[in-house]
Amino acid sequence: MTLETLRGHVGALQGEGMSNRSIARHITAIRGFFQFLNEEVCIGTNPAELLTAPKIGMSLPKYLSEQRVDRLLTAPKTDSSTGVRDHAMLDLLYATGLRVSELIMLRMADLDSSAGTLRVTGKGDKQRIVPVGRQALRSVEEYVNGERPGLLKGRTSPYLFVTARGKCMTRQGFWKLLRVHGKSAGIFQNLSPHVLRHTFATHLLEGGADLRSVQTMLGHSDIGTTQIYTHVLKSRLEKTVKQHHPRASRGRQSLSRPKATEQG
Repeated sequence: MTLETLRGHVGALQGEGMSNRSIARHITAIRGFFQFLNEEVCIGTNPAELLTAPKIGMSLPKYLSEQRVDRLLTAPKTDSSTGVRDHAMLDLLYATGLRVSELIMLRMADLDSSAGTLRVTGKGDKQRIVPVGRQALRSVEEYVNGERPGLLKGRTSPYLFVTARGKCMTRQGFWKLLRVHGKSAGIFQNLSPHVLRHTFATHLLEGGADLRSVQTMLGHSDIGTTQIYTHVLKSRLEKTVKQHHPRASRGRQSLSRPKATEQG
């Protein structure tokens, strides 16, 4: 087995239409196999040592349009205690960009209604203060003052969002209610708590927010993680130009120009 033989195998995979990500995983397995053979002295040289994987393009985060967000936020039926709670959770998630783990672990003491802020404990137990918009704050207050006591039924809990059994909401429980409300809103694909986090960040940047502010609110330790959203905006702008600029797309007729009239 030679390096050229292995490269030919990778070329065949590319010819079959396999994605670069799948090919990269395939190459990792090949390298591991030949490294094992080399360490066990089954082969004298390792032909896969110089085998390079194809570059994997950056995967742009998926996000919802404002219209889909509106449909999702109005999907919970607010004629029930759980519906009011679900509406508050979805509203707050979109308004703050929290991770689902941060959302379900919020405590009553973390909410400062008078200041309109949340104290959020993120990865590595790092805390940050996140502002909450008026609409989301109103949704949370309606839940806290109206429906939360009914869900607890005399029991006590330090957590902000509780189940009908008076327990803390779980990740699985939130995923389940999100899927239910997503279907009600006609959103059947690519819906997850992280999509709402991506949507929060993307809509902020579209509205003119600076990258550092978005980084702080998302709780990213490295601004490089936040910069992925600039690629989303770039991709969207390029698509807009291609669709609407008269000279950007092939086959589109150029703008007609009035003929210049000769001045006598």
